[in-house]
Amino acid sequence: MRRVRTLSRRARITGAGDTAFGELAGSSPLSLHAEATCAALADAGIDNAKVDGIVCAYSLVEPHLMLSSVVAEYLGIRPGYSAAIQLGGATGCAMVMHAALLIESGRCRHVLVVAGDNRLSGMSRDGAVAALARVGHAQFEVPYGPTVPAYYALVASRYMHEYGVTPDHLAHVAVTMRRHAALHPGAQLRKPITVEEVQASRLIAKPLRLLDCCLVSDGAAAVVVSAPEAASGAADPRVAVIGMGQGHTHEHISQAPSLTEFGCGDAARRAFGEAGVAASDIDVAEIYDSFTITLLVELESMGFFAKGEAGPGIAAGAIGLDGRLPTNTHGGLLSFGHSGAAGGLTHVVEAVRQLRGRADARQVPDAKLAFVHGDGGVLSAHCSLVLART
Repeated sequence: MRRVRTLSRRARITGAGDTAFGELAGSSPLSLHAEATCAALADAGIDNAKVDGIVCAYSLVEPHLMLSSVVAEYLGIRPGYSAAIQLGGATGCAMVMHAALLIESGRCRHVLVVAGDNRLSGMSRDGAVAALARVGHAQFEVPYGPTVPAYYALVASRYMHEYGVTPDHLAHVAVTMRRHAALHPGAQLRKPITVEEVQASRLIAKPLRLLDCCLVSDGAAAVVVSAPEAASGAADPRVAVIGMGQGHTHEHISQAPSLTEFGCGDAARRAFGEAGVAASDIDVAEIYDSFTITLLVELESMGFFAKGEAGPGIAAGAIGLDGRLPTNTHGGLLSFGHSGAAGGLTHVVEAVRQLRGRADARQVPDAKLAFVHGDGGVLSAHCSLVLART
């Protein structure tokens, strides 16, 4: 009964769309925003005039102090509410959470959530490295030259020491993500890889190798979040946002209270508690995978596996399409693509498609509950969502 009452009043995701990911010649951040938006609005069965709220993220290629206003202007939208959110890789989920809160407060009826960037074609390698270096603490980290992979390698080293995780376990994460991406026509990388190829790829920051690291991509994603009464005319109003939660323990890794316990556990517990479900109830999970170690740590921290058990479980097929917890069914950031905040938002888009039964060859049979999670920084900012098929 609790679930029925919850579903009747929760915000619905009525539209979802994305672009292909990879090197998209001639693209720009705004053109990518527009392409994903058009797909999401068409999916929702509404036009620009029905959108009364817009929530955007950020762009590294074309930064702007008022990006949501710029995007609204470009799209010809005159919203009653406009905001941009900047929470690193947690932004995609946090934007959906923000939109759902706007809907449930009665402030808006249809909120467009959109993010996109062309980091692959629009930035030089040095420019991208320089931009991401700002993740580090200006006084205690940046002067010593660590890269983002180095920060995650620090986490990986400690986690491997504590819980017996092996390079083989990490490699199985990458292999599984590629297997899923091979079934998605919009994925950046679709060629199958083996555990041996992952372990033979170039060392980036010990123990992480090239194929342990997420991609750099051009791409965009968008969803429409609607009020239940406004969703009745949508083409497919069945997906409700029934649980939301955030968790934050630190910003800079040098200030983290632990290298094995992070805010993802707090975010998941809050989302599960609000939804009235448990990790064991989830049919499909879409979880931020900036590195292979990221996904493994988060699966354990959020209660899907006990500590030390995710690695062996993944190697045995637990997160494959026919496993007990199909995860990142589109290929995730490791193989589908990653263009900043839009990378995390593609996890939401994929969850919506799974709950609608529209994931084609990737479809998880009879998926009713989906869990989506994003994290920003170095396992710093976390946001979890529980989505349900009504």
